[in-house]
Amino acid sequence: MMNSKDYLNFLKLLINHITKVFIVVLLLRSLCIAQEDTTKTNNSGRAETVFVMQKSPWGAVLRSAIIPGWGQIYNESYIKAPIIWGIFGGLAAIWIWNNKQYNDAKNLYLQNINDPTYGPAYRQLRDAYRDQRDLVSIYIGLAYFLNLVDAYVDAQLFDFSVDENSQTGQNMLNIKIKF
Repeated sequence: MMNSKDYLNFLKLLINHITKVFIVVLLLRSLCIAQEDTTKTNNSGRAETVFVMQKSPWGAVLRSAIIPGWGQIYNESYIKAPIIWGIFGGLAAIWIWNNKQYNDAKNLYLQNINDPTYGPAYRQLRDAYRDQRDLVSIYIGLAYFLNLVDAYVDAQLFDFSVDENSQTGQNMLNIKIKF
């Protein structure tokens, strides 16, 4: 069980790591340059098409990092954005409720700290609400991370298509991935 000092140190480290990841994402975003020419000629003079991604994966991640769900809207996955907003709204409501219950239990514990009957019970109640609040904080961080991963993968696979082969009449699976 973590005490308050360990918990504060954990939060400081978590914020520090999130800040570093955000800076790295911003720096990587500046390195992404879109291609302009979609054709090139080979040695025989025939034009060959060059694949150009329609959506920038890091652009989608940056958008989702700023406002969760914005990367999904950028990727034209319009149904995912309200789902993400609902998840974050629900988790925020649960966190707020647990924090309020924690503060109430903490006040009751401080009022009855010397009472042998109610003091330990209020302490256990306070610790339980604090643990639940902290667990919801981890869920919020996980949801935020998964929001970023979904935006990246959705942008990366935006050009994914299953077309019918005109010669055989069978479905073809085309995957285009840019590294």
